[in-house]
Amino acid sequence: MFQPFELLIGLRYTRAKRRNHFISFISLISMAGIALGVTALITVLSVMNGFERELRERILGMTSHATVSAFEGGLENWPQQAQLAERHPEVEGVAPYIEGEGMVRRNGLLSGILLRGVDPEFESRVSDVGEHMLAGAMTDLEAGAFKLVIGAELARAIGVGMGDKVDLMIPQASVTPAGLTPRFRRFTVVGVFEIGMYEYDRSLVYMHVDDAGALYRLGDAVTGLRLKLTDMFRAPIVSRELADLIPGFLFVQDWTQQHSNFFQAVRTEKLVMFIILSLIIAVAAFNIVSTLVMAVTDKQADIAILRTIGVTPRSITAIFIVQGALIGLIGTAFGVAGGIALALNVETLVPALERLLNQDFLQADVYYISDLPSDLHWDDVGKITALSLFLGLVSTIYPARRAAKIQPAEALRYE
Repeated sequence: MFQPFELLIGLRYTRAKRRNHFISFISLISMAGIALGVTALITVLSVMNGFERELRERILGMTSHATVSAFEGGLENWPQQAQLAERHPEVEGVAPYIEGEGMVRRNGLLSGILLRGVDPEFESRVSDVGEHMLAGAMTDLEAGAFKLVIGAELARAIGVGMGDKVDLMIPQASVTPAGLTPRFRRFTVVGVFEIGMYEYDRSLVYMHVDDAGALYRLGDAVTGLRLKLTDMFRAPIVSRELADLIPGFLFVQDWTQQHSNFFQAVRTEKLVMFIILSLIIAVAAFNIVSTLVMAVTDKQADIAILRTIGVTPRSITAIFIVQGALIGLIGTAFGVAGGIALALNVETLVPALERLLNQDFLQADVYYISDLPSDLHWDDVGKITALSLFLGLVSTIYPARRAAKIQPAEALRYE
């Protein structure tokens, strides 16, 4: 359809100085609108990809790719079950854990916590918490020493530091001559970690698995086993294989089940944002319609002359499609360049803007993540580019067909 003749005339119409400068202005507005929409869409999707990546890494760095636990009570023979799990070729590490809820008290300040008993020797195989220590180390947790490693936000909330004593209470009662009393124990803080995710930094507390077992009176049992896999995205498949591999009435759960609602909400929000921001591109693209309609009106005499020398309606259609498609192409090119540049530099530009305005855009106590990450996916860039070019091309069809229907005699009657 696009022969060199139609292409050359279409390019000439785009470059030519028009008698009606308003048409040129509308063309520039259309290009700018498409560029702005494409830039915004690439940047927003990159930021949302970054949020999803950061949340996934931070959540899985603190939890696990999969867990094996009993339906009731605890795992009694967990060492044997851990050995069976490690036989799977996709399991990198296995660690026992005891988990429960409790409350810490220091100088009259109380705070609810999520208590996790771990074995420091195995924990590094499944968790990244040891890499985020502000003070102390996970290896400072010793069996029978009743020591704690707490999050930085929790430490600030109750005003504790290294070596301080805190009272830890759990929602289980002990029978004493005075009646039922909450079970508590005094612990020493030997480490402070900061993941950068407020939920964990504010509520998570680590202790040795033997101390947690004594506190909850579990004996040698544990809540379950935490597993780290070579490929986190194969967790659902590996979990089903482990359920068949390990005998007993066990509950095997992977991270996609534990946090399914959360990550599904992120994906849904990403889709909604894509649709909403695509409307910006659509509005800008349909400005091409008004631009070409005015161009067709302005070029009626030229169209009539072309028709009288033998140019077919098909070629007239192609000329104006070329003209409109070029507007969409230029706008898309500038938008893609701007979107890629902005997406790759968001993590630098946003902190600079926060310092300039002296304001935090993402407060740590409100949002899961206090910085603005970005993760540019080239497949997203390809989809956005294709969408923009498609909308720009579709918007040329009506005015181009209208130009092809112009009758030479009618157009030249008053010339």
